[in-house]
Amino acid sequence: MSENLPVTGNTTGHSASMTDLATPFRRLFPAPVSGQTLATLALAIGFSLIVPGFFSLGSMRSMMFQLPQLGLLALAMAIPMMSGGLNLAIIAIANACGLAMVTVLGHLPLEGHGAGYVGFCIVIALMAGAVLGTALGGVTGWLIVRTKVHPILVTLGIMSIVEGTSIWLTRGEVVSGLPALYGQIGNASLVQIPLAFLAFLAVAGVVHLLLQHTAFGISIRMIGSNALATRYSAIDVDRVTIRIYALSGFLCFCAACLMLARFNSASAAYAKSYLLVTVLAAVLGGVDPNGGFGRVTGLVLAMIMLQLIATGFNLLGFSDYLTLAIWGLVLIGVACAQSSFKKRR
Repeated sequence: MSENLPVTGNTTGHSASMTDLATPFRRLFPAPVSGQTLATLALAIGFSLIVPGFFSLGSMRSMMFQLPQLGLLALAMAIPMMSGGLNLAIIAIANACGLAMVTVLGHLPLEGHGAGYVGFCIVIALMAGAVLGTALGGVTGWLIVRTKVHPILVTLGIMSIVEGTSIWLTRGEVVSGLPALYGQIGNASLVQIPLAFLAFLAVAGVVHLLLQHTAFGISIRMIGSNALATRYSAIDVDRVTIRIYALSGFLCFCAACLMLARFNSASAAYAKSYLLVTVLAAVLGGVDPNGGFGRVTGLVLAMIMLQLIATGFNLLGFSDYLTLAIWGLVLIGVACAQSSFKKRR
């Protein structure tokens, strides 16, 4: 027994020190996220070997321009999913915010004025879009709370109402007329990195802090895990639910800001194919479709992974429709894998 004592003590000390070193990394990047990191690196290396010029400056900048608006919409989808819900109205709300901002700018006299005045008008338009997006999200949450109807049905109804109203008001036409200053800011770069990409990272960072280090963020996952137990914990579940969908609506507004800069116009029909990809990104990023778990770091890595695949497929000449079909297969595969893992655990 005396011979084993030193060995046991050394092993414990070594294990504890390794755990202490690994703890900060594991908190930020849990096991599923670490796996996504390896998968992302593998995809990047694979496409760089198969596709010539995959890592060229032009290709990388193109990816960084395309990712932000879809990433923000994925965040808008992921937060309700963490609470056990879903928001199928994110695309319709984003397009409505874009149309509202263009309409406000169209009714303000911009010609013949300096950059300061035009910038002030842009701020007014942004405020209008933010209020509309947050309000639509808040109303969605309020309806879910008051009617006790499943979020899928409520958000499907909101999507139809918002999209139908937007098409009716615009007669289905593309609405343009943005000042040149808006496009210049939206498409600007800092050290070859698009400002839109930096804005996405900034918003993702704020949402990460909100979810991981505030009572609101903890309440979201508690509701997703067990709403009834959360209600018995003296947490106002109804109020938190309304705030969840209001935040989702605000993130839709953020996505609309970037979509306006990219398309230089607004329409009720933009980005319809994004809905499937946002759900896929959330699930692939580790968000539990039944609620209770999810991290922004995982979602960001999932978005990078999907953008790498989409760019690789595009450079290989794949059809957009084929890519969409592949996304559907991947979503079903990931959902089945998660379900199988839960049963084994």
